[in-house]
Amino acid sequence: MPRTAQANQRLRDAQRAKILDAARTVFAQQGLAATMADIAAAAHVSQGLAYRYFANKQALVNELLEQATQSRLAILQRIRELPGSPGKRLQVLVSKSLDNLHEHREFYQLTVQALHDAATPDHLRDLLRQQARTYHDVLRQLIIAGQATGEVATDDPDQLVLVITACLNGLSSLAMRNPAQFHEHFPEAGIILRMLKP
Repeated sequence: MPRTAQANQRLRDAQRAKILDAARTVFAQQGLAATMADIAAAAHVSQGLAYRYFANKQALVNELLEQATQSRLAILQRIRELPGSPGKRLQVLVSKSLDNLHEHREFYQLTVQALHDAATPDHLRDLLRQQARTYHDVLRQLIIAGQATGEVATDDPDQLVLVITACLNGLSSLAMRNPAQFHEHFPEAGIILRMLKP
């Protein structure tokens, strides 16, 4: 009995998801040097099948970035809505940011490249900028609210935001330049959070 259209669609969706999952793993291990052949092998599919779902490596990278960015936006919204003091929510934000950087360092590099690459579709570039603005806004709001409760230093909020983002960007750069040092000495969230203490 032939498969239904729905069954065929489920199969296509599963194959596509399998290729994306393999790409995440391969990019984490090899960075942008990974090829479509590497990704197809990790997904246990033919290279031709991988190209049927993604025209080229850039299309695959764009899809991964879009998924990651949408996920980060959802996490930021959840952090905004968490119960608890601003200081506790700030702790969650910084901890999640560090965890994400530690576990998915390649996406930070991909994000920077995508923002400056003419091949990046406009909608993805806009989404990446929106995610950066939202992160900045949530961080700033929590710092100001934490200052009001006495949980955060009374320094200029914009300077504190700059310090936190500079730390994360610096760690991202270190991850690309010297992965061994990055893994060996990756800081705990408490080290960065102490910069915000009153």
